[in-house]
Amino acid sequence: MHLPLRVRLHTGSPLQLAYRVVYSRVAFQQQCKKRSRRQHSIGLVKCSSTDEVLRSMSENGEVSLLVVNGTNLVSEGCTRHRTAPTASAALGRAMLGALLMGCFRAEGEATQVTFKGDGILGGIQVISDVHGNVKGKVGNPAADPPLRPDGKLNVGGAVGRGVLAVVRSNVAQDKPYTGLTEIKSGEVAEDLAAYLADSEQTNSALALGVSISRDASVRAAGGYLVQVLPFASEETLSQLEQNISAAGSVTDMLHGGSTARDITARLLEGLGMSDASFSLQPRYGPCEAESLKGRMKRAVALLGEKEVQSIMEREGKIEVSCEFCRETYSFGEQEVLESLPNRA
Repeated sequence: MHLPLRVRLHTGSPLQLAYRVVYSRVAFQQQCKKRSRRQHSIGLVKCSSTDEVLRSMSENGEVSLLVVNGTNLVSEGCTRHRTAPTASAALGRAMLGALLMGCFRAEGEATQVTFKGDGILGGIQVISDVHGNVKGKVGNPAADPPLRPDGKLNVGGAVGRGVLAVVRSNVAQDKPYTGLTEIKSGEVAEDLAAYLADSEQTNSALALGVSISRDASVRAAGGYLVQVLPFASEETLSQLEQNISAAGSVTDMLHGGSTARDITARLLEGLGMSDASFSLQPRYGPCEAESLKGRMKRAVALLGEKEVQSIMEREGKIEVSCEFCRETYSFGEQEVLESLPNRA
């Protein structure tokens, strides 16, 4: 958690679609059915509709608040990448942070967050959009260094020191906005908060949490982003800081049964909650199979007809893997060649 309310504020790429060639994924609902029967080191994906991002304002209009319950979202991401506990916590925090930074913004905008640290995690890359879609990956899913002296997962040690890059892009703009800042601690929330303060000058408080059970599954995952408007009164700041201190851990609140609305009410206690709230359900992706298979074929076709035919002669097929979804699709020669520009 990082709470620089009185000192500084924060806000928000071309999207690097991290394909080995391009990427793909079967629709989320189909994958839930498959993965409900598939166990591994971090447990099962729980397919439910409890995840939510809730956007609210205080009654006096001085505080904007985003709260996310992303337990199932993070669980799916970690399941796809088969992450060890520390890698799960790092990936989950980054996904939740990018989600809060990217949703409810201008239509067509996307946000890419990249941690280029020197730790054993090997970096984190996450992409989110305004509709609550988010996907991510880590360089070393098995990263799981010894616990910190206080008994907590050593996410900061796994991430290491280096550079945090945030890229905001919009289809309506010619060039993306790219912000670079030093990784302060590697604990993710503090680093994103520092970026928002230094690069986007937004007065805010950011909390991100991923709780891991003893069986290495995701117990709870969520967070919030509080943004204070420039004209906020001293009374509002004092009340808000008091509420944040008293609220405690986001994951404890979620595990205890609190909803995004419950957490919002707690954080805005004494300030009132405006009736004009908006919510959306976050999900891992977008990686729908049909649309992405088309993009994959077009990307492979960029290799050119001769190269495609050469690969087919050697391999008999072309396989394309998605580094975000960990799925692989196979294409025949004719499928790919049909996507060539001169055959469209």
